[in-house]
Amino acid sequence: MAEAVATKTAWKLHEITAHSSNVSSLVLGKTSGRLLATGGDDCLVNIWSVNKPNCIMSLTGHTSPIESLQVNTNENLIVAGSQSGSIRVWDLEAARILRSLLGHKANICSLDFHPYGSIVASGSLDTNIKLWDMRKKNCVFRYKGHTEAVRCLRFSPDGKWLASAADDHTVKLWDLVAGKLVFEFTEHTGPVNVVEFHPNEYLLASGSSDRTVRFWDLEKFQVVSCIEEEATPVRCVLFNPDGCCLYSGFQDSLRVYGWEPERCFDVVLVNWGKVADLSVRNNQLIGVSFAQSTVSSFVVDLSRVTTLDCIPHGLIRDDEPLVPPTPTGSSLRRIYDRPSTSCSKPQSRVKHNSESERRSPSSEDDRDEKESKAEIQNPEDYNEIFQPRNAICRTPPRNSEPFAAPPEDEPIAAKEAVKATRAPDVQTLLPKQELPNPVQRPPIASSAALTRAEPLVIPAARNEPIGLKASDFLPNSVDSAVAINDLSVVVDLLNIVNQKPSLWKLDLCAIVLPQVEKLLQSKYESYVQTGCTSLKLILQRFLPLIMDILAAPPSVGVDITREERLHKCRLCYKQLKNLSSIIKNKSGLSGRHGSTFRELHLLMAVLE
Repeated sequence: MAEAVATKTAWKLHEITAHSSNVSSLVLGKTSGRLLATGGDDCLVNIWSVNKPNCIMSLTGHTSPIESLQVNTNENLIVAGSQSGSIRVWDLEAARILRSLLGHKANICSLDFHPYGSIVASGSLDTNIKLWDMRKKNCVFRYKGHTEAVRCLRFSPDGKWLASAADDHTVKLWDLVAGKLVFEFTEHTGPVNVVEFHPNEYLLASGSSDRTVRFWDLEKFQVVSCIEEEATPVRCVLFNPDGCCLYSGFQDSLRVYGWEPERCFDVVLVNWGKVADLSVRNNQLIGVSFAQSTVSSFVVDLSRVTTLDCIPHGLIRDDEPLVPPTPTGSSLRRIYDRPSTSCSKPQSRVKHNSESERRSPSSEDDRDEKESKAEIQNPEDYNEIFQPRNAICRTPPRNSEPFAAPPEDEPIAAKEAVKATRAPDVQTLLPKQELPNPVQRPPIASSAALTRAEPLVIPAARNEPIGLKASDFLPNSVDSAVAINDLSVVVDLLNIVNQKPSLWKLDLCAIVLPQVEKLLQSKYESYVQTGCTSLKLILQRFLPLIMDILAAPPSVGVDITREERLHKCRLCYKQLKNLSSIIKNKSGLSGRHGSTFRELHLLMAVLE
């Protein structure tokens, strides 16, 4: 029998140059996991298939950069919001503009489609939330309450609630039927980037720049659990379709969480940088990220990732497996009652202020829509994907095949081979007649099977990748990585160490700081971000110690340990002084990195 080939748990699927200028937003189709839409500073919305290199369709009409995108459940409509506050809805199957919605006074930061009705929700930098009826082409309701930009909007699975997350550190829950605020969650201490409803239960998850993921009970309106002490802000979250766990996207890593009790089931290192959106299909998680004009897609094999279903029966739950959509988090929590018809109650409660709001679109609006076009760049792919409305199979197909996983890299295979050589030592104690039976042995090629066998019970909180004991190889591995003189190796290593700040030691700081200086001056955004994260950890944990040791009076007699520590502190102080000038020069930058460098500059003020 042919030997099985070990495959990767996570890998890069594809990389494309999506726009002629910087990419400003993107979104994945959640139903197929194959449809990708990107928006850029060139004011275009481009439609792609995740695993194909060519643009399928280019949507024009916006006159300012695209700030937010969303695709509906059927993946035949897309809505885009721009910096100017305008919103446009396109019909992808008809390849035409459907609606132009005007009313916001600032950037559109978030959008979402109602799961059953023809309603679109929009959140803006002007702090307002608006509900738009695409049939009547007007705003049917406006919610006020946030004091800063609304970063994320999500309709509940039953279509009765709307959750909003904002830079004012709050998550608000709105009742669409009553047209009022239901509850405000205020426990976050930083801007809230994302919210997501559980697919079955009355449960809401939120991720914030305060580096926490919080779970909220929507019956009792209280915190169910909170997962803290992550190294980077939470960028996106997604519940597994059966609701057994929550996938959370961080800088270069995917974490799998449970909430009752709070725990981290698994950590998967994925070099996707700042992941922007997630989708699950065919037991694979697809993640997409962007940097400048480039968009990259990544795949994680969920069959090799520990979730609630992977925990041995009898340790956490009963021997009988749960059948979706039975809630797996808590059997006592209420289930959503999904309506069979579209929700139109928000419209019935609206009182129009004037006759002009009820009349047909003006000639100015008609002209605006005529200037919006859907340019088909790849007719073959377009006809295959959007044209056949009555076809049995639609592409991106509803029942698409999973992406083929590439084989493991050579170093990993060698590592598994070393593990395999240790197996006979155990089996020599068994009777000879049991050895030939292949069922008794786990497949050598499956690295997932070997790593899954290590922990019998998943700890309540886990801050390092499963199967990896980082403390066993530091700082010798850092010395080796530096000796290779390859920044990509250093970045990979630092991304691991940054996951758990307690691994940092003074001698590690002395080794890493010269490499941080190189990373901060790199042209690659992911390198700069990793350097900033490492430097921030060093400043927060060691700068006060370094200053105290340097300011202390000399000791009496010979203290070798103290002399060694003093030498390391002087070395670190000299390197930090060199870095302070770089940080000061970059603190005037605008954009995403500018605020990070200004924060570092404040932390280094004691050096001046």
